[in-house]
Amino acid sequence: MKQKTNRSAAKRFRVTGSGKIRRNKAYARHLLSSKDRKRKRNLRKPTVVDSANLSGVKRMLPYL
Repeated sequence: MKQKTNRSAAKRFRVTGSGKIRRNKAYARHLLSSKDRKRKRNLRKPTVVDSANLSGVKRMLPYL
């Protein structure tokens, strides 16, 4: 039987050229006036999914 991709996860994660899973950072949507410029700038950059969460993300995206 075919597996189903979790569609919400498919919109949030991308695979890099080396096979790592990339994600965007949280905490950049509201209450931005209290965060300094450097912190907001660093929140724009994507980062790699941590090893503790990698197995769960891969389970949601079986066809990566």
